[in-house]
Amino acid sequence: MTISTTELVELIREVEAEDPIDYGDLPYAEDDLRRLVCDQIHGIAERAEELGEEDYRSVLLAVAAKLVLENLVLHIKLLQAQGAVLDESCAALFKRLRGQPDS
Repeated sequence: MTISTTELVELIREVEAEDPIDYGDLPYAEDDLRRLVCDQIHGIAERAEELGEEDYRSVLLAVAAKLVLENLVLHIKLLQAQGAVLDESCAALFKRLRGQPDS
């Protein structure tokens, strides 16, 4: 493994600078959550490394895709809980995810 958990935490902080995460009023420290997730991802990456280069990349892509999908589902559920009109809210969200500007 070429990156440590600590380095991965720092990378997340850099990414968050451009695309912040709304931690809201969660009863957990942001750094604790980052470290928890980075430890888990680091472990998955170490196990995937044993599979060979092609499978390693496939596993990491699958993990990333699953996390993005889970985030999307949670975001849509949050919009529902807030009473948002899903057709309009989801259309705007999907445009944003596709890198298209909002109209």
